[in-house]
Amino acid sequence: MAEAKGAGAGPSGIAVDQLRSIIERIERLEEEKQAIAEDIKEVYAEAKANGYDTKTLRAVVRIRKQDTAERQEAEALLDLYLAALGMAAATAEAAE
Repeated sequence: MAEAKGAGAGPSGIAVDQLRSIIERIERLEEEKQAIAEDIKEVYAEAKANGYDTKTLRAVVRIRKQDTAERQEAEALLDLYLAALGMAAATAEAAE
């Protein structure tokens, strides 16, 4: 950590004004993050009120965040595990 010299330096050479600024920025961002989280919660509540399954919506959002290769690898592993458990036939029948 760089030591501050002159005005604004506190104990141990800490730049008090800079530290205060950083803390205040973090606090503002935390407030914004909470507001966004509340907005997202409201959208899911609206979707639920319109008959959508929020668990499935969350899964779709999570899948859309993945790149294509990552998603394909996860799907292949899921298919492999289901086949190993004898559940692949039930999944294929449900898809048809």
